[in-house]
Parts: sequence; structure tokens; C-alpha cells
Amino acid sequence: MAANNSVVGVDSPMNNFNYRVVIVQVLVSVFLFINFWLIRTFFVRDFYTVMRYILFATTLLSDSIFLIITDILLILSYIKITMQVWLCVIIYIISSLCIFVTPVTLTAMTLERYVAVCRPLRHGELCSTRRALHCVLIIHSISSIPCIVVLSIFFASVSHNFYSKGRVCSVEMFILYKWQGHLRSAVSQFYFFIMFIAIVFCYIKIMKVAKAASGEDKKSTRKGLKTVIFHAFQLSLCLIQLWCPLIEAAVLQINLILFINVRYFDYITFILAPRCISPLVYGLRDEMFFHALKYYALCGLYKKQSSNIP
Repeated sequence: MAANNSVVGVDSPMNNFNYRVVIVQVLVSVFLFINFWLIRTFFVRDFYTVMRYILFATTLLSDSIFLIITDILLILSYIKITMQVWLCVIIYIISSLCIFVTPVTLTAMTLERYVAVCRPLRHGELCSTRRALHCVLIIHSISSIPCIVVLSIFFASVSHNFYSKGRVCSVEMFILYKWQGHLRSAVSQFYFFIMFIAIVFCYIKIMKVAKAASGEDKKSTRKGLKTVIFHAFQLSLCLIQLWCPLIEAAVLQINLILFINVRYFDYITFILAPRCISPLVYGLRDEMFFHALKYYALCGLYKKQSSNIP
């Protein structure tokens, strides 16, 4: 099952589909529907001209791609279909990039709220549409570093003939040495340590502004503070997800069936659920986005309100 931060794959003792695979298909279908509904709302309105919505859409797209890839690999692993290593490398690159894009983007969204609350006069300059696109490029560049580290060691350790061999695609295939796994974990923990510092910094600064504000400014500031707290919660889920491989590796030494059960639980709790519930909650918390969601979801019933939404 998939509780890894990249490619999913498991050598289950069961060769056929079971009820767990069916449950995953139902959940993935529901979650993808919600994510695509949110993405559609983003594109049919002028949200793509506002930085925080551009960053929000970036997380939706990366999470949707990751859900599709992990679900396909889950099915392939259960029916024991192998693929050539070179194809698995491409899948690993995409999935590894997606897994880091979300937390890095959450940090960027927190910094955007910091600028909006603590540097309002410079918000228009620093958070313009052009800078948002540059920010997305930077986010993907930063998110690609862990993948580059893992693959650099992998490319230097295997022969050219290895890429044409058939394997069940999983992240464990790229971890050739024990120290390599520790290095991958250390890089991930370093990333989230930096993100944690950034979020704490923004929280403290916004809290200071909230205490000094009054009236409408105080209400707006408190809303920004709650947004930062919500981003911190989302980031904590991502951090727990990075701990899952370490826990699963320890459980695997004890019992294979227990390992399968733990990995299944991690996949549902820390992979699938956060990639739907968190974006949905964030979309519902934003007043403009919520009204757009409500209108486009119920436009057939509330056509009289069409004058309020372009």
C-alpha cells in the first residue's frame, strides 16, 4: 500500500483485489471529484489573477496528480504487473515532485498572508500575478531537490542494463543502501524544519499585529491568524506522512500482515484524506471562493443569483 512520500507499491501476499482496494477506489474517486470541482471553480472565475488562489490551485493540481499516480500503482501492485525501471523512474520523478509541492506551497501561502497582514502597503507589489507565477516556478525547483538527491545516488549505483528490467514500481526500489534511506529522511526533515520555522515566524508577527489592531483591521488580522494556524495543521499532516516510512520499516521487521495493515491505515489517513479534506476546508473558509463554489454547484437551482457571480 502507499504511505510513502513518492511512488507506491507493496508486495502483498494477496494476488487478487479485495475489499480494501475497492474502498480506496471509492475514496479516490470522491476526492478527485472534489478536487476537480475546486479546480473548475478556480478557472471559471478570475481567481487566477490573485496570488493566494494561484498557490491554492497549485496544491490542488499536484495533489490530484499524486492521487492518480498512487492509485494506479496500487492497482498494478495488487495484480502483480511489473514495468521497466526507466518508466518507474519517470513516475517517481513526478510523484516525488508532487509530494513536496504541497507543503512548500503551504509555506508560500503562509508568507503571502504575512505580507497581506504585516506589510499591506507592499502586498500589491510583492504578491502580483507575475510574482505568483515566479513563485510557482521556485516552488517546483525547491521541491525537485529531494528527488535529485535520491536519483543521483541511484543512477551512480546501477548499470545501464538495469533500466530495461521489469520491476514492481515502488520507492524502495531506489533505496539501494541503508544510509541512502537515512539521507532521504534527513532531507525531508530538514525541509519541514525550515517550513515550521517560517510558519511560526509568520504566526508570531501576525499575532503581534492582531493585538495592536482595532475594528475591521482586527477582524481581518484574526482571520489571517486562523489561516496560518490552518496551514500549520496541514503541514503537520505532511510531516506525519514523512514519518510513516520509518514506522512501517520497523513494523515490517515484526510481522508482514501487521505491516500491510499499518501501511493501509497510513495511506487512507495521511495520504488520501488530507489531499481532499484540507483543500475543501480551505476553499470553504475563503468567503469569495465559498460563494463561487456555492453558485457553480447550485446554478441550476439559483439562476436568479447569476447577477452576483460573473
